[in-house]
Amino acid sequence: MTTDLTPTPSAPFSADRPTVRIRFVGFWDGFDPRDNFFTRLLAPHWRIDHDADPDFILYTTVGSRRKEFLEYDCTRIFFTGENVGPDWLNGDWAFTFRHDSHPRHLRLPLWVLYADARALVKPPVVDVEEMVAGKTRFCAFVVSNPLCRTRNDFFHKLSRYRPVDSGGKLFNNVGGRVADKRAFLADCRFTIAFENESFPGYTTEKVLEPMLVNSIPIYWGDPLVGRDFDTTSFLSAHDSPSLDDLVDRVVAVDRDPSLLAEVLARPWFRGNAVPPCADTTRILDRFATIFTTPIDPVARRRSVARSLRLHRVPAAVASVGHRLRRQMRKWSTRGT
Repeated sequence: MTTDLTPTPSAPFSADRPTVRIRFVGFWDGFDPRDNFFTRLLAPHWRIDHDADPDFILYTTVGSRRKEFLEYDCTRIFFTGENVGPDWLNGDWAFTFRHDSHPRHLRLPLWVLYADARALVKPPVVDVEEMVAGKTRFCAFVVSNPLCRTRNDFFHKLSRYRPVDSGGKLFNNVGGRVADKRAFLADCRFTIAFENESFPGYTTEKVLEPMLVNSIPIYWGDPLVGRDFDTTSFLSAHDSPSLDDLVDRVVAVDRDPSLLAEVLARPWFRGNAVPPCADTTRILDRFATIFTTPIDPVARRRSVARSLRLHRVPAAVASVGHRLRRQMRKWSTRGT
């Protein structure tokens, strides 16, 4: 996982900002606890004190540090970009990709962290000729993870029509991994934008990055992707009965300049408006609620579940499930 790329919020700093003692726990390598999506969002409104004895932790569970959050008995705020849900035995609040109506959960899919969503709102009149200019190549594919058989199969199927330029570790055919992914995508009319897994609401940066450079995503992953994005502006596998049908749709758009222009002219977002999950005001309101709502943190509660150490079960089950899914994907991709 990479660090986020969201621009600094435009809101000015307030001179009378209240102080919030918060730590970031268990995040991925390369994550900067003092400069990230959350600090840039919060800093204009709160003075952030990265105290060793915090009142709040914002934690995730990845890699070797996935259990580090258990060392803290303050209010725990869970965030994940992975295909896992909130764990209410261990966390007090949650931001995940899921469409979950729990009162202490807010939907925040990973793609929101990668760019200012307002950059995808299209003007009333779209200069399609400018969008197509310079797109000298057919389709891009930048992937390292080899364990998604659906994605692998589609790459091979589409490559039978025209060569797909693979600039990642997997199926690389351009002489090495590309240094600038977005520049690579910008040269292509299409980008294969398949997630690692398919689950309702699970939308990552894979669909966003080609949109930012006007390369039409060929998407698979979140069957509910149409709740945020206008699926007429790209080619969604979830609107096709098979991968072969999806290939046929790509071919039809590639061979018809007027159809290509029609697709590119459509808004990326539903209604050409930033969806609620990317509304920074909504996210800030949730943090304001978290910082001002007195609660008895789950880590300090004495309960039967905690006495029996059952609070560790969800993390263990999630870890086993992740390993099993990974192993199954390995078995399914052998020989592809």
